[in-house]
Amino acid sequence: MTEVLLTEVVLRDGLQDESVTVPTHEKVRLARGLIDAGVRSLEVGSFVSARRVPQMADTGEVLRTLLDAPAALHTLVFTERGARQAIEAGARTVRLVVSASDGHSVANAGVPTAAALDRLAGCAAVLAAAGVAVEASVATAFVCPFDGDTDPDRTAGVAARLGAMGARVVHLADTIGAARPSQLRTVVSAVRDELPDVPLGLHLHNTYGLAAANAWEGLGLGIRRFDAALGGLGGCPFAPGASGNVATDDLVDFFHREGIATGLDVEKLAALRDQVGLAVGHRLGSALAAIPAVPAALR
Repeated sequence: MTEVLLTEVVLRDGLQDESVTVPTHEKVRLARGLIDAGVRSLEVGSFVSARRVPQMADTGEVLRTLLDAPAALHTLVFTERGARQAIEAGARTVRLVVSASDGHSVANAGVPTAAALDRLAGCAAVLAAAGVAVEASVATAFVCPFDGDTDPDRTAGVAARLGAMGARVVHLADTIGAARPSQLRTVVSAVRDELPDVPLGLHLHNTYGLAAANAWEGLGLGIRRFDAALGGLGGCPFAPGASGNVATDDLVDFFHREGIATGLDVEKLAALRDQVGLAVGHRLGSALAAIPAVPAALR
């Protein structure tokens, strides 16, 4: 049976664009619930400016509280200062993030892509010296809200640079959910030409309803790592039009219907999805959230 690894990103990508700031103890409670539901890989936050993204100000505290949890815990880092904060909090795995497009890089990181990559090289060196495992995410790997379609060779070049920094996995992000399967295939092929030995993951958004199609295309291309956010919560505050992530509950349901194992409990996810909705003060947008109960024959 085919098996995939889902990284749950609701605590970071899900909450970072919300108008409310969820209390630390509630984040920890949700994290432990997600792990109980079978989550083996969990993104707990990002070490970024608390002024720009106040929802992530307690990432260090959340991480320290969860270090005993039986799951791989990930945090995002953009700068050397963030890398040192991650090390101080006990991080074992960190994702370096860079945008493939200059337009989004300037909006998100304050500098064009080339300068952001130079900055990340320093981060990678600091993390490696501390024995922290490094992964990487390429934002706007397919489409940028400012620059349009991203040249596949540009995405591949950025991914290659991240691989040279020691990234053990490179995740390609459809930041605004505008990628189409044929485009995904072209970009993944270009990246694989540059990084044949580095596993790839997909971080998908569902803005135009294409996330399931792109996930299926990714599976056919041999990708077995996917990011998702419970209930489809989230988006990027620095990318206009970046609506919710692909919903964990919807993606798990889709994979299970196709005989693909995730190790996740759908019923526990549904209960947790409702808790997340209460925490942020509104109903979540996954397809399953609109269904009162999934018929037993379809579970």
